[in-house]
Amino acid sequence: MFFTPKNNTWRWLIILTAFAALVLILWNTYTFFQTFKNEERLKMEIWAAASQTLNKADLNDTDLGLPLQILNTNNTIPIIQTTDRDSIINMVNVDEQISKNPQKAMVFLKKLQSQNAPIVIKFDHTTQYLYYGNSSLLMKLKYYPGALVLIFLFFSAMIFSFYRASKMATQNRLWAGMAKETAHQIGTPLSSLLGWVEIMRLDNVNEETVVEIEKDVNRLQTIAERFSKIGSEPVLENCDVVQETQKAFEYLRSRVSKQINFSFTAPSYPLIIPMNPILHSWTIENLIKNAIDAMKGKGSIDICIDDNEKGIRIQVKDSGKGMAKKEFKRIFEPGYTTKKRGWGLGLSLTKRIVESYHNGTIKVTQSELGKGTTFCIVFKK
Repeated sequence: MFFTPKNNTWRWLIILTAFAALVLILWNTYTFFQTFKNEERLKMEIWAAASQTLNKADLNDTDLGLPLQILNTNNTIPIIQTTDRDSIINMVNVDEQISKNPQKAMVFLKKLQSQNAPIVIKFDHTTQYLYYGNSSLLMKLKYYPGALVLIFLFFSAMIFSFYRASKMATQNRLWAGMAKETAHQIGTPLSSLLGWVEIMRLDNVNEETVVEIEKDVNRLQTIAERFSKIGSEPVLENCDVVQETQKAFEYLRSRVSKQINFSFTAPSYPLIIPMNPILHSWTIENLIKNAIDAMKGKGSIDICIDDNEKGIRIQVKDSGKGMAKKEFKRIFEPGYTTKKRGWGLGLSLTKRIVESYHNGTIKVTQSELGKGTTFCIVFKK
């Protein structure tokens, strides 16, 4: 509903309008800057003419009020008068620390020379040059377009973030709805399969075969329950981490290649914490399947559960291809995968289950190319 073709057209129209408004404001600012700069130069030319008039006037002439008034009205523009050899004659509106230090004065002169072209003042026997800088108002106006562009980029980034978040929220709702519908559709044939399992028992079919079929049917039920919980807050119950982890471990161990060596180490006593057993088993299975893929179906997988003061730690170690350190965090991003096949959702989903639902942490603690990787989950007691 948010991203129909009509809405996309309006979105691009708004973006183009905002961009056009920005260009127009920048152009008007530039035009105003040039106009103000020209007015300042005209003001300096009048100031130079007044200085020239005052220099040529007779000392007894009483009609000097206007030139003196023009010279005294400049309180913002810094001025340096020099000879044709850059020897400083006079400084106006220049900081006292600069005017009293010849070296600083020369540096400041070069700065004024770079800002504006000089105004030539001709006297009877000499020629002077008036160098002037930009006023404080003009300097502020100079940096105004840059500030405006930064503000525009800031708001553009905010709008883009909002748009991306809205799009992701819509996609998440869509995926959650599809997952729940999938779980609902699986439920009907599952009920039928359970009935057939009971019929097989009544017909005295080999019990071992029936038990294995029942395990797989129960497995399908578990998968359906997992999908039904996507997008909703799971119910937590006090469970034994050791027992729930071992269940997932044993299920996969009996159904994967015999070329994989499994080991499971855990305390001999129960470790009770609030968790959702169905989602926890999904976490363990994702990590084990990820390890199997990394080893290409051949190697060793070690699961170790530790109980210490900081919390309950579950380590899953494999002897696979390993990864570079820069990938330690990226592998948990949705869509990131190093496999030719896959959606890149397994580890991102695992991270969400551990951190959002069980208030734990998960990370890659160690990995070396060609030697394997160790994932670590920590639950608070």
